[in-house]
Amino acid sequence: MKSRAAVLLEAPGKWDIVEVDVDEPQEHEVLVRYVSAGLCHSDDHLTKGDVPSAHYPYCGGHEGAGIVEAVGPGVRDLEVGDHVVAAFIPGCGRCKWCSAGMQNLCDNGAFMMMGTQLDGTFRLHHNGADVAQCSLVSTFSEYSVLPEWGAVKIDKDIPLDKAALVGCGVATGWGSAVNAAAVKPGHVVIVMGVGGIGINAVQGAKHAGATRIIAVDPVEFKRKSALEFGATDAVENMVQATDLAQSLTYGQGADSAIVTVGVVKPDHVGDAFAAVRKAGTVVVTGVANVDEATIPVSLFELAMFQKRIQGALYGMLSPSSATPFLLDLYRAGALKLDELVSRRYSLEEINQGYEDMHAGTNIRGVIDF
Repeated sequence: MKSRAAVLLEAPGKWDIVEVDVDEPQEHEVLVRYVSAGLCHSDDHLTKGDVPSAHYPYCGGHEGAGIVEAVGPGVRDLEVGDHVVAAFIPGCGRCKWCSAGMQNLCDNGAFMMMGTQLDGTFRLHHNGADVAQCSLVSTFSEYSVLPEWGAVKIDKDIPLDKAALVGCGVATGWGSAVNAAAVKPGHVVIVMGVGGIGINAVQGAKHAGATRIIAVDPVEFKRKSALEFGATDAVENMVQATDLAQSLTYGQGADSAIVTVGVVKPDHVGDAFAAVRKAGTVVVTGVANVDEATIPVSLFELAMFQKRIQGALYGMLSPSSATPFLLDLYRAGALKLDELVSRRYSLEEINQGYEDMHAGTNIRGVIDF
């Protein structure tokens, strides 16, 4: 089968639109025709070289939804015609992490940047060369083969262009507030960076009952958007956010600060650390360059103030349970999905979509196949 796909031939680089050959699904794999894919900043890290792929060419995309077109041998829970959301961590259900309810940390995550399927072989090819798949799912290809555990079945009444967003951005942001920051009613929360992840951290903090949600972003459009999604305050920088949080808490500081900037730098974590109270939590959700290895925090303050720095992958959620749960919230009107999409793009416009993201003119861009 032939498919149009956005492929990275080298890094740093840009997405090239090429025709790839797609293999038939093998054992415990499915062929999916994607309807929509989200333009997540994580994929842009590959083009900039912040995060390397183990193999090039590389077909990007890890946030998407579509329809099952074929199933391989041994597939039990999916059939042709099912609507699915891609899960970029195909939980095995058997490893230590899955058995402990932490499917987002499944040992299958080792394949996320390798580019192969779980058997170590490739399913996409271009001009005779194997093409790596992003997180085994490659939502930047109209047709893609993925593990059956990387496709979460959803009800057919959910619009696929909205369901696609739950594959990463919504779940990661929402869970960063609800799970990683453990936001509770009455809390004061700072969200640093209001893009596709941060805007959903705002939604999560609101859902959890935070009294004040301070969104931080230098872009006016994003600050206005944050207020529409539940933020009570929106400021340009962390100095303003820290001053406001302290003024609201008799000088103590925010209960939590969630770092959701596009490219995390050490100073971002240091600023968030300085903004939280004793026993406060700093959540680091945004992705940093793989070579960043230090953060400027006082080790004395870390211990004596009992502060916590918490990493968060996929919002510390399990994709197979979080996907239907979040879509149920959407159905009930408790989670905004329609309003997240700032602009739609064709696959051929993918580089323009990322230029718009960097320019701060979209919260979430979506590719419509």
